[in-house]
Amino acid sequence: MTALQDLGAALVELKADQLSRLELPAELADAVRFARTMTKHEAKRRQMQYIGRIMRNVDAEPIRAQLDALGTVDREARARQHWAEHWRERLLAEDAALAALVQERPQADRGKISSLVREARLERDQNRPPRAARELFRALAALHDAQR
Repeated sequence: MTALQDLGAALVELKADQLSRLELPAELADAVRFARTMTKHEAKRRQMQYIGRIMRNVDAEPIRAQLDALGTVDREARARQHWAEHWRERLLAEDAALAALVQERPQADRGKISSLVREARLERDQNRPPRAARELFRALAALHDAQR
């Protein structure tokens, strides 16, 4: 019973786009969406109990598997973001970082990345909006995805 309650609580804590990606029975999906709108503690507690009652009649394993898959996707996206952020900061700080990046990822477009690094450093030095730094991040994220 507590495992089903925990699963219901995990569903309520999801972001709206994550929740929409899950295949849930209509009654459960409606109850979860309604619980997300509640702000009063007692009302939310009663709604969580209602979700628990619905969960008793639902096969929880497919839902749990979808949540696990959703967690894997989120972890991969975070890893991609951290990798791209790490390399962007390193490229902006060190001149030798471009050679290290090309050694790690030979398919990298050295000319494009070098140009973006130069523009991003200039923007930073002139206190301008970081357009090139954002573009550099996007290029690095695409490079990370191409490796996979």
